[in-house]
Amino acid sequence: MKPKVDCILLVDDDEDCNFFHERLINKMQCAGRVETVLTGYDALDFLKTSVNGEHPRPNLILLDINMPGMDGWSFLYEYNKLSEDQKAQIVVVMLTTSLNPDDKKKAEADPNVGAFANKYLDEESLMNILKANFPQFN
Repeated sequence: MKPKVDCILLVDDDEDCNFFHERLINKMQCAGRVETVLTGYDALDFLKTSVNGEHPRPNLILLDINMPGMDGWSFLYEYNKLSEDQKAQIVVVMLTTSLNPDDKKKAEADPNVGAFANKYLDEESLMNILKANFPQFN
């Protein structure tokens, strides 16, 4: 049986990107489930939702930087205010198509960001992220 994380949350306003990443994750069989939202607001709502007194805590959040309304940076600002039981269990990965080196520096400065990557992820880049953050993938 392949190693898996319980849940990966995709946060991207680009439905094609979400579709592609969901298919990649399913093909690699690296997550028990994939949740998809189109805005930072929806991602915060998802993390704040309580079912039977517990919040969904994805192990990994793939977060687009450039989204309308609430971009990835604004999401991180609000995410940092969440209680520990509402935050993801491990890591937020900032995804971008930007070549701006300031984005990478800003991401590296946030303790909740575990990686910075260019969209679209491929099997190798996703596996590198998983190996760097989850011991079961090594």
